[in-house]
Amino acid sequence: MKPLRIVMDPRDNVAIIANEGGLAAGTVFDDGLVLMDKVPQAHKVALKAIAAGEAVLRYGVPIGYAIADIAAGAWVHERLLRMPQARSLEGLPEATVKPPVMAPLEGYTFEGFRNADGSVGTRNILAITQTVQCVAGVTDFAVKRIKAELLPRYPNVDDVVALEHSYGCGVAIDAPDAVIPIRTLRNISLNPNFGGEVMVVSLGCEKLQPERLLPPGSIPVVDERQQGDAALDVVCLQDEAHVGFMSMVESILRQADVHLARLNARRRVTVPASELVVGVQCGGSDAFSGVTANPAVGFCTDLLVRAGATVMFSEVTEVRDGIDQLTSRATTPEVAQAMIREMAWYDAYLDRGRVDRSANTTPGNKKGGLSNIVEKAMGSIVKSGTSPISGVVRPGEKATQRGLLYAATPASDFICGTLQLAAGMNLHVFTTGRGTPYGLAEVPVIKVATRTELARRWHDLMDLNAGRIADGEATIEETGWELFQMMLDVASGRRKTWAEQWKLANALVLFNPAPVT
Repeated sequence: MKPLRIVMDPRDNVAIIANEGGLAAGTVFDDGLVLMDKVPQAHKVALKAIAAGEAVLRYGVPIGYAIADIAAGAWVHERLLRMPQARSLEGLPEATVKPPVMAPLEGYTFEGFRNADGSVGTRNILAITQTVQCVAGVTDFAVKRIKAELLPRYPNVDDVVALEHSYGCGVAIDAPDAVIPIRTLRNISLNPNFGGEVMVVSLGCEKLQPERLLPPGSIPVVDERQQGDAALDVVCLQDEAHVGFMSMVESILRQADVHLARLNARRRVTVPASELVVGVQCGGSDAFSGVTANPAVGFCTDLLVRAGATVMFSEVTEVRDGIDQLTSRATTPEVAQAMIREMAWYDAYLDRGRVDRSANTTPGNKKGGLSNIVEKAMGSIVKSGTSPISGVVRPGEKATQRGLLYAATPASDFICGTLQLAAGMNLHVFTTGRGTPYGLAEVPVIKVATRTELARRWHDLMDLNAGRIADGEATIEETGWELFQMMLDVASGRRKTWAEQWKLANALVLFNPAPVT
């Protein structure tokens, strides 16, 4: 097979090896470059001699500095690089990039569930909120019975999910940062895919009392005959009326039946693509992530923004090294300052733990050719496309505007997904190079593979193969359009993702920077 390499920018002095299985030492490229070492697929090769202390350039930016002389054709890996210092948050460009206004993308629709508050769901799900981890076992037992005994009677309801988490008690509930997990769980309970039907299971003695989690006025009215605030429907396990375990379970089933009946009366209606609220994320990343899948997602992001939809990109440590790229794309200096504020908060959070952003990269990232967080960040940011960034969503908050938003979250797959759910996401796109069976029970998750080898090997887990871009079989633009059409089909219920078919779902993980007592 012809030796192939991929260069991201004309200024780069390294390229990544594209051939499946990598290339052997002695391999000669068309331009005469000879590999000095065996180089695995996705790993970097020096295109010219790089002197000690010289910048190693990928994406046209320094991803590190050589700690020793590197010969042309040598394998360039993390042990040969000194990572650059993090960019200062002072003196950043703010709202300086003014991209040309792209024509609106009109006429695209999907079939969704219109909610009383004006939001739209892509699924019709009964979610059972829990105030505390203590009730998780009881709720799980009840949900299994609901699915077996009640759900078959309600064919228009897609699923029943328990919003299990590890919060609720044994925590400093009044600490300033405790607002983050509380508002996260509150806003997840009101996600558009749940139709405004709020049902809570409480133990009774926990610190996070139901009224604190969902105070008066926070629950939308779903029954037009109802007057005033919607009542909070709580099953409290410590209630004296519950005599024995089955009494608790039967109480949960009775209340679930009421909510299921209302959800079952709902029908999909045609809505514009502008009603999509999409969270984009990457996990199990490799060096192809920034070459294939993430650029395709970025192109699709621009399509969604043109259609009037909302797109959230996230992961603080995976954009921190490109903060100047983001603040310059802000629509206003105020939006740029909001991004800087979130970066500064997270810098301080990491500093308290005596680590920095370099703690992000995993053994799998490095095995996949990513030398450090700087290189990873350059490939991660491209998921955001080229549109102006019109707003910032703090951890646990709900998105309140359309367009391209930066949702400040940790890079942890599970926490990021949980926070994007709280922000109102009704569809999720997740790119991966190493492979992960990640999924969410609350929203459809479209999985995009960065490499054809992964898509072939995990043929019944990956929904879209962006590796065809590196293979020369498709362009970024074609793959972006394919993803856009797939999203409309998935949002409409015409197509299930593999994660939905196998019912693969990770637990919710609330971000709790406050103390545990």
